[in-house]
Amino acid sequence: MKWKKFTLTTTTQAVDLISSMFDDIGIEGIEIEDNVPLTEKETKGMFIDILPELPPDEGVARISFYLDDDADVADYLKRVEEGLDELSPFADLGARTITASETEDKDWINNWKQYFKPFTVDHILIKPTWETIPEEHKDKLLVQIDPGTAFGTGMHETTQLCIRQLEKRVDQDTLVLDVGTGSGILGIAALKLGAKSVFGTDLDENAIHAVAENLEANAIAKETFQVVQGNILDDKKIQEMAGEACYDIAVANILAPVILLLQAEICRHLKRGGLFITSGIINTKEEEVREAMAANNELEILETTYQGDWVSITARRR
Repeated sequence: MKWKKFTLTTTTQAVDLISSMFDDIGIEGIEIEDNVPLTEKETKGMFIDILPELPPDEGVARISFYLDDDADVADYLKRVEEGLDELSPFADLGARTITASETEDKDWINNWKQYFKPFTVDHILIKPTWETIPEEHKDKLLVQIDPGTAFGTGMHETTQLCIRQLEKRVDQDTLVLDVGTGSGILGIAALKLGAKSVFGTDLDENAIHAVAENLEANAIAKETFQVVQGNILDDKKIQEMAGEACYDIAVANILAPVILLLQAEICRHLKRGGLFITSGIINTKEEEVREAMAANNELEILETTYQGDWVSITARRR
């Protein structure tokens, strides 16, 4: 089935009014494009190393909406024009031009799966749940993952860097703290490597469901991997649930700005001698992270590894 896409060019000041008007006439699922810079409040919860460089904000916005083949397009467009006429005394609507195009009806949530194939990280085979095990890799340690809408297929260099560190350092008595657990891939890899248990935290509520499904796919008892939604950096409840001085390894595959904050908090959760495995660090941020860890009297950097443009730093709590 094809969808008709309509894009209205207007002004940024009129976006809220027009969005409300669209909702009133039964148009849902709109897209808004503009060059308005993000506010400090908007970026606070976004773990981004480098914000995209946008063209100057000239007050222009584009609002797109979709109508299916069965919709009365002429009637909808008539109602849009009437709605714009009603709004025009209250806001500058700008160009008010509407362009039309056509788009395929695709399953965007699942379409990416065609690109996620089994791959190896040393002697570990990471396989999406919907793929079969390649014959040549049947002797490898198997980790099955369906990230759903949570982060973490294992394909990214940073995840692989963390897995290699876990492979070197996990044993049967290891207790793991997984910060930013996402799909649970690092915690599940740790359990597959012999870890005793994992406690995971994530800001995204989807992580809880993703971890539960991936534990089942890997035939791992759910009692061995507890995951909670929240921010271990500033949520006292999460900090208390995680516990103090009780983990042999804390692993965080997050971006550098978060690690800069986390390296101060993480020590209270690690046993003395416990390891802090980090990645998500772009090479341009390596020195900044190293300097922060070096300035932390409770941490000693043990190893730095690289893959592509990404860096993993492993430190020990003194």
